[in-house]
Order: sequence, then C-alpha cells, then structure tokens
Amino acid sequence: MNRFEQQMKFILEIDKVKNVFRQTYLADGNRKENDAEHSWHMAIMAFLLKEYAQEEVDIMRVVLMVLTHDLVEIDAGDTYAYDLDGLQTKREREVKAAERIFGLLPKDQEEQFRELWDEFEAYESAEAKYAHMLDNFQPLMLNDALDGKSWKEHKVKKSQIYSRNAKTMEGSEKIWEYMKDLVQKNIDRGNIQDE
Repeated sequence: MNRFEQQMKFILEIDKVKNVFRQTYLADGNRKENDAEHSWHMAIMAFLLKEYAQEEVDIMRVVLMVLTHDLVEIDAGDTYAYDLDGLQTKREREVKAAERIFGLLPKDQEEQFRELWDEFEAYESAEAKYAHMLDNFQPLMLNDALDGKSWKEHKVKKSQIYSRNAKTMEGSEKIWEYMKDLVQKNIDRGNIQDE
C-alpha cells in the first residue's frame, strides 16, 4: 500500500470516532456528545484560552494533541472519568488501540501521532498540561451548563472531581480557580455530593 492509500485508510478509520459517545451531554441537554465533538470543542478552546495557559505553549501542537488524543477510543471505548473498574484496564486497552490505529499511517506520521499521544498521556510538557486542563474543563463546563445533569446521574462527589483535577492548575491556575467556583456552585445546588 502506498503512502496516499495509507493516509486515506487512516482518514476513513478515524471517522469512527464520531460514534464513540461520552457521558457528557451537549450544552442543550439534547443528547450526549461524541468524541469528535469533544475534540473539536477543545481545539477551539485551545486557541481562545491560550492566554491563560500556565506556561508558553505551541498552540498548533496542543490543537493536534486534543484532536488526536481520543482516537484510541475507537477501539478502547470511552472510559468514564469516575468508572473505577474501567480505569484499571484503560491504559492497556488504549496502548493496544494506539498501536493499531496510528499503525495505519505511513511510518513518519505514525511516529508523529504516537509521540503526540504519548506526550499527552505523560502529562509532563507545557502542551500536555494545557491539553489536559482543557480535557477536564470542557466536560465540567458542559455539566455546569446543564445544572449538573451528568453529575447527578452518576452521583459524582466533590472528592472525585478534585482527585481527577489534582494537576489541572499546572495547565492554568486561572481556569482551575474558575472550575472550583463552578464545582462549589453545583455543590450548593445539590448537583455534586459534598463529603
């Protein structure tokens, strides 16, 4: 298979990400969002909120990172943030998926996409920290817009949100402060369980 054919095969394969549905609802509450919508939303947010990044970031690297980080869920499925059982096998499932999906690309692009995915997962670079902050902020923002709909369905606790966001301030202190205000507002409304 030549380079162009490999690229076309990958492009068609990643169309499947539109069928991976998450636990977060769209802002209108109509239905749950899919991974493609989530990634698109974060790519726009990356540009808009760059000035609040904790460190200087290569915005194009961040955008490509947020657009590709969930492609592995085509095979691995979406693991809900607070699904303790699913989180135990998440890494193994996602590594296997990364090998297969990125392996469809020509070698140089496979390495580039895998490097971005590994960087996101490592959570060490300024770009990965900013991308993770966006990945945590986007569903929290949508949950708040819907008066905690998904949080109420899953009986989410404050401690779970804070645990998931233990490093969020490394991506943006300003946005983390805003997120904490949203969490407290939803605790006060009974949408998030306070312990």
